[in-house]
Amino acid sequence: MPFALAGEVFMLGLGIASLLLALATCLLAIGVLWRRRRARRWVMALEITCLVGSLLLLLLPIGANRGPVALLTNLALPIAVLILLRKQREAFA
Repeated sequence: MPFALAGEVFMLGLGIASLLLALATCLLAIGVLWRRRRARRWVMALEITCLVGSLLLLLLPIGANRGPVALLTNLALPIAVLILLRKQREAFA
């Protein structure tokens, strides 16, 4: 958003998209806490999408960061969330 204030008007769209994605993630997290089945499915789909995108960034030679922090946040964190969300259906009734 600060770049939009400085005259980069196209950065306003990216800032709004980032804020909307953060809002959707927070709402999905609330849905998982309230044990909503649909929210759990959406979170699993989002994490699988993030994991596939991270694997593509790791495999393609486009200059993406390959350090330990990038591996932990881009690969280990989505895998951990997927493992934690794998529960019996009775827990989300």
